Amino acid sequence: MGHLDVKQLKSPKDKALYIRHLIRDLEALDIMLKQDLIEKEPIRIGAEQEFCITNNQFFPNNNNIEVLEAINDDHFTTEIGKYNLEINSDPLLLKDNCFSLLQQQLKDLLMKAKKGAKASNSKVVLTGILPTLRLKHIRENYMTDRPRYHVLNNSLKSSRREHFNIHIKGVDELNLIHDCVMLEACNTSFQTHLQINPDEFVDKYNWAQAIAGPVLSICTNSPILFGRELWAETRIALFTQSIDTRRNSFIHHEKESRVSFGVDWERGTVTDIFRDHISRFRSLLTSNEHDDSLEKLEQGEIPKLRALQLHNGTVYKWNRVCYGVGGGKPHLRIECRYIPAGPTLTDEIANMVFWVGLMLGQSEAYNMVHEKMDFKDVKNNFFKAARNGMETQFKWNNKRISPQDLILNELLPMALKGLEKVNISSDDISKYLSVIEARAKSHTGAQWMVDNYRNLQKTKTNFEALQNITAYMYKHQLDEKTVDQWNIFNPDDNLKIDVSRIVKHNMNTKILLVDQNDSLELVSSIMQWKNIHHLPVINKKKELTGLLTWTDLIKLGDKDLGLRVKDVMTTDLITITQEAPLNKAKDLMQKHKVNCLPVVRNKELLGIITSSDF
Repeated sequence: MGHLDVKQLKSPKDKALYIRHLIRDLEALDIMLKQDLIEKEPIRIGAEQEFCITNNQFFPNNNNIEVLEAINDDHFTTEIGKYNLEINSDPLLLKDNCFSLLQQQLKDLLMKAKKGAKASNSKVVLTGILPTLRLKHIRENYMTDRPRYHVLNNSLKSSRREHFNIHIKGVDELNLIHDCVMLEACNTSFQTHLQINPDEFVDKYNWAQAIAGPVLSICTNSPILFGRELWAETRIALFTQSIDTRRNSFIHHEKESRVSFGVDWERGTVTDIFRDHISRFRSLLTSNEHDDSLEKLEQGEIPKLRALQLHNGTVYKWNRVCYGVGGGKPHLRIECRYIPAGPTLTDEIANMVFWVGLMLGQSEAYNMVHEKMDFKDVKNNFFKAARNGMETQFKWNNKRISPQDLILNELLPMALKGLEKVNISSDDISKYLSVIEARAKSHTGAQWMVDNYRNLQKTKTNFEALQNITAYMYKHQLDEKTVDQWNIFNPDDNLKIDVSRIVKHNMNTKILLVDQNDSLELVSSIMQWKNIHHLPVINKKKELTGLLTWTDLIKLGDKDLGLRVKDVMTTDLITITQEAPLNKAKDLMQKHKVNCLPVVRNKELLGIITSSDF
């Protein structure tokens, strides 16, 4: 979709024409399969490396087009957020030291990106979810200035006809109603591609589904979003809910999300998988670049199946079927979409090697896996891994087993055999599978991030803690030392952050709120019990209406405490925004002789900052 001049599918004429091309694409694919035109060998691999662009304080930047122009390399392309870019690697033959070659190519391109970003006072960061993301970064003004993203956004909003409701519950909880698809920009992936022999495609696709939970459990590194501890791989829940048009499913009111793991094992041919997607998810977009695939075949040309690829680009399976044409030959791939970016390039390649090795090493015991495992167990394994990472308990072959035991005792040996079967160099096998083994015995990126976040919160605000975590990842992302060797770090010893402090750095967000109609006697007691000197007061709309201070209670003296809060509270408030320079907050307090400033956005209370917070 990213390379097409797309437009929203609206008029009956456009819909009819697009559907005609779509159906003929399916017919053409069936013919190519029957005539043995789909390439079977050699097998190739490839990857899509997404990354974040930050400013020098490690907050999301909004200059991806500027950075892209400075890089000036066709391997790079935009993503939906102005703080994201993507690298498309060159396809490599699956042999010898191809994984080392891929790592070197990506490293060279990332160094090029780093140079281009530096020219715009920016940095590039490999991470599944950028820890310093804030709610303001998911507004439409942070959407990349390319028509296709706005067309997709408008199409999904038009199809859904209501806001996107995000609810993710982990250690903390995120409840959010949002009006566009920009939540997708929070997800940064390392998408891996493996070419598949068409004769065994469906069985291989089902095997990719079976191993998804165990592979994801060892790859998790995105536990934090907007300062909240959520899932070990929060991207899975976030992406599923951020592009959701389920009210428009066609089959028996099926409630499958457009981002999904699937509903059952696949059967038949690869064309049947595409047919199922078209049946479940209506087309959103069209293009002027379609051509008649059947005519192309009759003329001896290989069709690009543009209509089918456009539809497939709006169905976000975690294991996605891909058709492509390279060197004039058509091929089929499985795209593994659930592996996060980062935290190091070596970790990413190790994740890919593990997955590819398992795909190639599928033992006879797991042939026709759809007859040997319950799909709901496999699907449950995937979402349990996303929630709990290496703390999951899988159901595998009708037995309960931990990820550590499954990976170390069965899956790593299987991956080893698969890589040896296609003559991957012993150096590559040893280097990358040893990373997976070490991680299984120590910790994942998700565990490292949570441990450091909690440790940093002892001495720093959440805002500072997330900045420091991002800075640490940036410093070490291209090192050979992988995340299993990262430990609790001391930011004062390790990191030098160029910090221009704003109110959000120091403000307190963990505050008690009282309603303006609450009993003054109760509230005054709460202030004594909790040793609180300032309490923000809100109304039924959750808007800030006043501030109750210890001084207000002292002025009240021995008067009747049977009053309501609003009878005593201070309503003439001096407030500040979270983006304001910290020095401005200090100046306001001194000027107005107050010790507390409510931090607001419009009338919404975000926190407070007091003199003690300095």
